[in-house]
Amino acid sequence: MFKKFSLNTLLLFIPLTSLVFCFNTPKNDDEKMSTIMISVKNTLSYLHYSPKPINDAYSQEVYKHYFEMVDASKRYFLQSDMAEFAQHKTKLDDYLNQGDLKFYKLTIDRLYQRVDEIDKITQDILSKPVNLNEDETLILEPKVKTSPANQTELASEWRKYIKYNILQEMESLTAKEEMQKEKKDSVQKFNLKDTIKLEILTPDEKRVKATQEVKDLVTDTFRRFKKRNKMDWFTVYMNSYTEVFDPHTNYYSPKNKEDFDTQFKGKVIGIGAIIQEKRGFLFLGPLTIGAPAWKSKQLTEGDKILKVRSKPGEDAVNVVGMLSDEAVRLIRGEKGTKVTLTVEKKDKTIREVTMIREEVAIEDTFARSIIVNSTDGKKYGFISLPSFNADFEDAKGRNASDDIKNELIKLKAQNVQGIVLDLRNNGGGSLTEVGDIMGLFMNEGPYVQVKDGNGKIQTLRNKSNTPLWTGPLVIMQNELSASASEILAGAIQDYGRGVVIGSPQSFGKGTVQTFVDLNRFLNSTDDFGSLKLTIQKFYRISGESTQRKGIESDIKMKDFYTYSEIGERYDDYALAWDKIPSVQYQPVNYFSILALQKGVEARLANNKTYQLVQESAQWKENLDKEETISLNREKFNEVMQKRKAQIKKFKGLEKFNNGLKFSLNPDEALREKKDEAFTKKTQLWTKNLQRDLYLQEAIHVISEMK
Repeated sequence: MFKKFSLNTLLLFIPLTSLVFCFNTPKNDDEKMSTIMISVKNTLSYLHYSPKPINDAYSQEVYKHYFEMVDASKRYFLQSDMAEFAQHKTKLDDYLNQGDLKFYKLTIDRLYQRVDEIDKITQDILSKPVNLNEDETLILEPKVKTSPANQTELASEWRKYIKYNILQEMESLTAKEEMQKEKKDSVQKFNLKDTIKLEILTPDEKRVKATQEVKDLVTDTFRRFKKRNKMDWFTVYMNSYTEVFDPHTNYYSPKNKEDFDTQFKGKVIGIGAIIQEKRGFLFLGPLTIGAPAWKSKQLTEGDKILKVRSKPGEDAVNVVGMLSDEAVRLIRGEKGTKVTLTVEKKDKTIREVTMIREEVAIEDTFARSIIVNSTDGKKYGFISLPSFNADFEDAKGRNASDDIKNELIKLKAQNVQGIVLDLRNNGGGSLTEVGDIMGLFMNEGPYVQVKDGNGKIQTLRNKSNTPLWTGPLVIMQNELSASASEILAGAIQDYGRGVVIGSPQSFGKGTVQTFVDLNRFLNSTDDFGSLKLTIQKFYRISGESTQRKGIESDIKMKDFYTYSEIGERYDDYALAWDKIPSVQYQPVNYFSILALQKGVEARLANNKTYQLVQESAQWKENLDKEETISLNREKFNEVMQKRKAQIKKFKGLEKFNNGLKFSLNPDEALREKKDEAFTKKTQLWTKNLQRDLYLQEAIHVISEMK
């Protein structure tokens, strides 16, 4: 959940601004990183909702968290490294106060040293036949592992890791063969034209092919690792400090902040093409219909990118071997400016293509609706909202509330009987959008309470008295519904305006963040990045925090995530749950939850698909908890055969059809005829909706709401 931070609010913190304005422009990266450290520390201490004392206890938590991020698998650092690093365990607070890079440079320099060594070790391992018949075991769970004692153990750990990947790749080749054989048998059974290629490899051929695939993968992994800017690791280092305050307080480098803004606004200035990285080369992925790359008629998916000229008159930059995110930044730029790509086509011809950059919408972040034709003969509207997107910088930019409004207008024109709003997997976004969306479904009233670090409580209200939809409303949620999703679902639930259906509880993120630009406090024109900072907690109008507990569904349906440790309550550094007084509000209560619950329980009790989903989820969670696996090919294959037998049992879930029929709104039906990419995306979307057991139950519920 994000808010714009008022400059007037910042001016209240005179001691902070006085302290940090004294920095001069840094002369090099070290001075810049040192300045960032002190600025982050001061910002945390003065502006965080619940600041922690910067002391030895804090230092030890930072130390622990840092290595969970840098070497979680315990596959890089030796025990001697960790013993050396441990001497700094209680000094990280001092380093933060002083802007001292000693520990950061020690650990990252050592990391690059170990990566160089491991690169040579793995190339040596992969240059010889790998023995898959030894009776060895790989430890999968880092918590029960120790760091390698010496170079011999380090080599042994990587040899086992490589063997594991080879065995997995061999299993993948076998699975592809079995799939192709099934297709071929089916084609022959129905006397169809057989164009399916089926090549059965011997076990030794599979080993050779799998080994080469793993070698390419490992080589590429280390190549990309070595090309990674050390400033990227500094971001990781700073986040070990910030995330111990709470998991949603993070340092963003200028590059990271740009990526965040792009996703949050749902738009990017560029050419409308995904850039894919494969074995040291960059290729064009799918092209966005109507965007510059597509309009050029000279570029196609699969073209190899050789050079990028960001501006006319500048030299083109060779991007062979470059990381994809670096190339993307060369391709992006200001709207209306030219960019030139030199590409190698599939026929090996070389072509230069110049395009004018345009604003390209990332449609997957926006709301979308479809008409559900139920088995009861009625029509219902289904709206998917992936995020509470907003563009704070452009008054004409897209935002979630306007998108929902537009979808409601289209659905009302089709005379739907109810609305299902899907907030599953929606991690939140803009706080202001929640109130505007509330206003589309009900009259004015409070929808959330916000408390700052000083204990001051503010009540936010929806001020609209012209709701667009007053009929039946169902909110769908799951364990990944967080922040703004929880505020909206909680308010709808508190008013009794609609039914919340889904996982037993949502994610439980009950905190508000804002971005604070660090260079705002510094006497410099350099960009020092930003701190995403927790400044408030929010509470339901009933007074209960959504922090950790989330929103309990009115109608609970367990899903694939229910048995996993997903949610704020599983994070060691998450802020605590608490409660404040409720505000006055008038519930509407259009329906009986109890009656609806009984109907769902009766249907689910005899629903074999639902029961199979639970069994599948529990089985998968148990798999994830396995701590070791055999690296002996015969024993490994036995484990895989058992898993296949279990997976076969769950195959029926892929064939499940909920019996619902879907039809597009007229404008999208028209677009389908012109936009091939949109058509493919729509077909995949509706196919997944037809397999959606939870949507089926949501439609049952909304059809029973009076």
